Amino acid sequence: MNTDSQPLPHPTPLRLGVLGCASIAHKFCRDVAPSPLVRVVAVASRRADKAADFARHHGIGRWHAAYEALLADPEVDAIYLPLPNSLHAAWAIRAAEAGKHVLCEKPLALNLAEAQAMFAAAQAHGVQLVEAYPYAFQPQHQHLMALLAEGAIGEVRSVQACFGFMLPPVPGNIRLQAGLGGGALLDAGSYALSLIRAVMGQAPVRVLADASWTRSGVDISLMATLHYADGRRAQLSCAMDTANHRRATLVGSAGTLETEFLNHTAPAPDPQTGFLPSQMRLRRGTANTIAFEELHDATGSGFRFAAEAFARGVAQTDPVALARLTQASLDNAATLEALGQSARLGQAVAVATVAEVARA
Repeated sequence: MNTDSQPLPHPTPLRLGVLGCASIAHKFCRDVAPSPLVRVVAVASRRADKAADFARHHGIGRWHAAYEALLADPEVDAIYLPLPNSLHAAWAIRAAEAGKHVLCEKPLALNLAEAQAMFAAAQAHGVQLVEAYPYAFQPQHQHLMALLAEGAIGEVRSVQACFGFMLPPVPGNIRLQAGLGGGALLDAGSYALSLIRAVMGQAPVRVLADASWTRSGVDISLMATLHYADGRRAQLSCAMDTANHRRATLVGSAGTLETEFLNHTAPAPDPQTGFLPSQMRLRRGTANTIAFEELHDATGSGFRFAAEAFARGVAQTDPVALARLTQASLDNAATLEALGQSARLGQAVAVATVAEVARA
């Protein structure tokens, strides 16, 4: 370990360690730096030079040349985990065993069994594990959920959600490596699915998916229909070979909501961060002659919103809210697993039933 600053005297703000130096970790550290609730105090890489450069670039006081050393750091309260999808379960469990709370990048796990093991470890060691979908912590998403709760569009009958982008031609891109949990479904489709789960409030009972595959064995695009026990349906599409698009349409018995559900937002295009305004429109009523209302909310980095919500949750645990997040993550893991199986088999697949998370 190398250090060029004194240890923090008090665990407030929440002291975060970053487990890995992925490109997304750079953006995370940039965006949370101004927060009064969170402070990144350490970073780890398997390469000492990489960890040192990362720490120097972001003004982080300590760096470690091994992941294990970060987990053993007594000045770290919690871990931000941006490692490849295939490493989430192992390192989240090890972090929990070390007594560290975990804010884990999406998707939480490769399958339901991994997700269950991760939450079991968190519960056994008295720490919190939260899956980080930045858009879900945006004020816009909170507004959307409040509108649904108040019945602004009546009973939600169907959802269509999509997310796609053009994969940069970077050699060795982890998104194209099956062994690292690559593919459009886990990378982009997990976002669309998480929104569908939030809106529908439960997992589907069966799914039917169709995918196009790369030579490396990952899905480059996928579309699916999700069937629910009460007869409702949702549609999901994701891709890594298209122009960037990200949108969802929620149709209810008394209205329609459209949202772009961006991770990061700004009141106007920001050339430095790339943040854009996010659109959300509401039609209150069933007739096509009713104009849509343009809705506007506070903007900012979803990384910062997520990190600050995580910090508040660690500081003052809300068992009901934590159980709700856990249940959603388990449902998402079960559904992603079924979607992957359906795409490979070319037939409908039942979604594993996840017992409701016990509330403390």
